[in-house]
Amino acid sequence: MKKFKDLFILLGVIGIVLLMIVPIPTWLLDILLIINISLSLTILLVAMTTKEALQFSIFPAMLLITTLFRLSLNVSTTKLILGQAKAGHVVATFGSWVAQGEPVVGFVVFLILVVVQFIVITKGSERVAEVAARFTLDAMPGKQMSIDADLNAGLINEQQARERRRKIEREADFYGAMDGASKFVKGDAIASIIILLINLIGGFIIGMTIHKMDFQTALGTYSLLTIGDGLVSQIPALLISTASGLIVTRASSEGNLADDITSQLFTYPKLIYIVAGTIAVLGLFTPIGPWTTLPFAAFLLIAARRMQKNMDKKQIEQEQEEEEQQIEEVRSPESVINLLQVDAIEFEFGYGLIPLADTAQGGDLLDRIIMIRRQCALEMGLIVPVIRIRDNIQLKPNEYVIKIKGNVVGSGELLLNHYLAMSPGMDDDSITGIETKEPAFGLPALWINEATKDRAELAGYTVVDPPSVVATHLTELIKGHAHELLGRQETKTLIDNLKENYAVLVDELIPSVLSVGEVQKVLAKLLREKISIRDLVTIFETLADYGTYTKDPEILTEYVRQALSRQITQQYAQQGETMRVITVGPSLEKKIAESVQQSEHGSYLAMDPASSQTLFQRLSEQVNRLIQSGQQPIVLTSPTIRMYLRQIIERSMQDIPVLSYSELEPNVEIQSVGVVNL
Repeated sequence: MKKFKDLFILLGVIGIVLLMIVPIPTWLLDILLIINISLSLTILLVAMTTKEALQFSIFPAMLLITTLFRLSLNVSTTKLILGQAKAGHVVATFGSWVAQGEPVVGFVVFLILVVVQFIVITKGSERVAEVAARFTLDAMPGKQMSIDADLNAGLINEQQARERRRKIEREADFYGAMDGASKFVKGDAIASIIILLINLIGGFIIGMTIHKMDFQTALGTYSLLTIGDGLVSQIPALLISTASGLIVTRASSEGNLADDITSQLFTYPKLIYIVAGTIAVLGLFTPIGPWTTLPFAAFLLIAARRMQKNMDKKQIEQEQEEEEQQIEEVRSPESVINLLQVDAIEFEFGYGLIPLADTAQGGDLLDRIIMIRRQCALEMGLIVPVIRIRDNIQLKPNEYVIKIKGNVVGSGELLLNHYLAMSPGMDDDSITGIETKEPAFGLPALWINEATKDRAELAGYTVVDPPSVVATHLTELIKGHAHELLGRQETKTLIDNLKENYAVLVDELIPSVLSVGEVQKVLAKLLREKISIRDLVTIFETLADYGTYTKDPEILTEYVRQALSRQITQQYAQQGETMRVITVGPSLEKKIAESVQQSEHGSYLAMDPASSQTLFQRLSEQVNRLIQSGQQPIVLTSPTIRMYLRQIIERSMQDIPVLSYSELEPNVEIQSVGVVNL
């Protein structure tokens, strides 16, 4: 059967070529002309029925074949018209029926068809095909990357990825072919005009010279035959051009053209009411008359009413289906899986703070959260996960809580119509308000009203609005828990971003030297001590250098910190100012060094409780003394014991930075304002 189909198509194409050479009888020409019209109409209906262009991917080839077939019929009809002054019943019928005995009328109708096809449909289809081909080719790399990303993420398998790639290639081939095939339609319209002139002028000359017709007879005979031939060829050409325009202008949809029209054009019954009213007004207040417009306006009103009822019915059915689906999901044993999802960061607030997040009431919390994520990316090098915002009726009206991975890490209360005022150090008795504490740093503060705001600012108070209080609190908590937010998946995202510009560095480090998990541990330890990981290039260069010697994340972190010495120095030392630090005395350094124990899993500190308590007490005295004097306490020690000293004090003094001499630039001036010894 397949061989028979192939042979039939081959013979058909050969037959089309032979039509231009071999003379055929008029009865066979009539059959071929009917076949041409039927084929063109079939192609138009198929183009209207397909859901996407690739379902009719043979269309460019069909466009070429039908154009060739139509031109071969033009040649056959031209031979019969010029040679025998006749071209069969189909041509004669079109010429006499459409022209209605008037050659001028038929000629004008033919010209209108040519103008519509050539200037409107063919020109537009050609331009759309050209633009579609260009944009399809430009979008191919992005689509390929999207498929690769879905495949790497496990969203699709290899077979699905292969099918999607094949579809992209077929789309590019199709629109490229359509761009070229549309030129055939344009050339066909031009050829039809030339053939018309040849038949008309040549037939008129041949009729008078060879067939000995008089002027009137020759003009009438050849005019009707020429017009009939032109209409018989132009009507199928117009159908094919329309099909070409439909194919290249179809956007992606769920249905065919009929479904799209009925589902998209007739889904606005209120607009149909307006159209009906407009038509009725035209009939009542213009010379058109009510007998022409009012019946159609009534038809539109009835149709709009029925559409409204159907839409209401579908909406009710859809709501019922959604309720039934939700009930089924709750009953199904798999429904509990969704409850296992824990958001990385959550911001919950009472109903009294809803205006903070409601843009309709002037709330800008969402915009502030976007700025917080940008700020953390610039300062910490961390991509903050999406922050989930929701109201919680279990909280007090003015209360809010901030959660990290489902656990509350911070809370506070806000008074929306007040301002938070923090004292500069000397209180002003004239500034009165509701006593509270600033939630981010725990400083004493007052909630003051609008009338007191200006006096508080003049008195030196720091005055901030409630949204700024929340934004500051949220920012500090994110920075303080940044190491918890950086998991392996987030680390993989940072690695992929770095690989775009530093592929050699990443390929050398991962996975041959260190795994993603080992890199994540180093980055998390840096974030835990508030060291920015934005300079991933330096960090990865250091890990690649020392990762071959040790896999201990503690030791690797120390090497990285030393490589980031310029960054750490600028973070804690102001330009041109002396850096005041608390130094570790020789006796304490010796005690810590002697307490380090080695094991197969690495080194750890095993200091006796009495020594640890003494260390805490003496270090706290020095730290409190600096805090009371308004200075930031910084502990400076030797590189060999820095990480062990940090392990001792990180639980009770997590915010106190512990630096080593190797992490500071040589040009910074250091002044010891306290020494801790045992």
